[in-house]
Amino acid sequence: MKNNIDLNEMGLCQMLRAIEEGVCTTEALIDACFDRIEARESDVGAWQIKRTRDEYLAYYQANKAFFDASLLKGLPLGVKDIIDTQEMPTEMGSPIHVGRQPVEDATCVALIRAAGGIVLGKTVTTEFAYFKPGKTKNPADLERTPGGSSSGSAAAIADNMVPMALGSQTAASVIRPAAYCGAIGYVGSRGEFSLRGGQPLAQSLDSLGLFARHVEDIQFLRAILLRQPVSIAENKSVAPKCVMVCHGDSVGETSSAMKDATEKALQLLKSQGVKVIELDAGNRIKDMVNHHVNIMAWEVCRNLAIESFQKNQLSDPLAALMEQGLNMDRSTYIESLQAAQACQEWLWRHAPEADVILAPAASDIAPLGHGATGAPHMSRPWQAMGLPVINVPGMTDENAVPLGLQLVGKYREDDALLGHAGWLKELLN
Repeated sequence: MKNNIDLNEMGLCQMLRAIEEGVCTTEALIDACFDRIEARESDVGAWQIKRTRDEYLAYYQANKAFFDASLLKGLPLGVKDIIDTQEMPTEMGSPIHVGRQPVEDATCVALIRAAGGIVLGKTVTTEFAYFKPGKTKNPADLERTPGGSSSGSAAAIADNMVPMALGSQTAASVIRPAAYCGAIGYVGSRGEFSLRGGQPLAQSLDSLGLFARHVEDIQFLRAILLRQPVSIAENKSVAPKCVMVCHGDSVGETSSAMKDATEKALQLLKSQGVKVIELDAGNRIKDMVNHHVNIMAWEVCRNLAIESFQKNQLSDPLAALMEQGLNMDRSTYIESLQAAQACQEWLWRHAPEADVILAPAASDIAPLGHGATGAPHMSRPWQAMGLPVINVPGMTDENAVPLGLQLVGKYREDDALLGHAGWLKELLN
């Protein structure tokens, strides 16, 4: 392949352009993805269940006329194992639901299938998309956590196993694993995408997440999911005129490496003529961390009411969160909902000239070990406010371990956010 890029390393839109231009075939791309999976899955452990190469190719060949005429040409998709798939079990990382077989696809899966994508398999999730880790390891450093809860989807993208994957975020379940593994992870504005067929955790916080290796791939998938016009032409990135920076200390504990990465990014922005202003929020953003926890605790113990009757099959962290929610006054929950809405409205009045917010995507590089998924506090405020967010990879520590930066956009201005993210990714790389 030109530019010495292996076929499986190409982004989704790059693959589609290569097929259209006759550079390679869909079958060659499928084989390249399976070659990578077979070489790395025993180490990375991104997949809960998946098709074999023969099964995949047989399905593709049996429906080749449809796939050849489709947008996605039969290319492979990874789906987080809390999102329903008719052809594969959805077990949600819990022994309670082993063998659970949905009767239909989730809406997001159905739309991608209709566009010609094929579900290669279900990716590993933490238990009910909360904290208990699965088997996945970080492909950037196998001794480190991949983060959670969309651990398998982030790892499959970062390790070049598939060009597109679906995840979900209630706290930090897309942005943190994307940051840890070095992938692009995007969470849309609250309510932007249908959540039909996804396991609800906290309905005021739940969001669909998209993983890819290029921002243009996120834009492409977003258009499919919104049933909007789609093009594989390269999207134009747009430099922001003004960026508001939220330093990690405004949210919670932050490592020196993360602080250095943020400062380096700010200097790059300034070198390109971008105006940088500070987010002067007092304790507002830090307070959002606790408000997010309150909302999540209240709603989780009610969404997972059936599972709560089987406490012996729940992890200690999830059981503790449920207990917190059961013991909480409803007035506390309502106050936290109102605080999140008020903070979202205040944020952009505070700095109307800012196009986006730049903030650490995680407090540090991925921690060593696989018994936990890392701290989620850097995502909690933005998730509580329902804002669109994207992790932009490119920064690393001195040992080349990924350090993620996130761009936060204005509510329902996702297209503008993605245009700025494409520009930032080019700058960082």
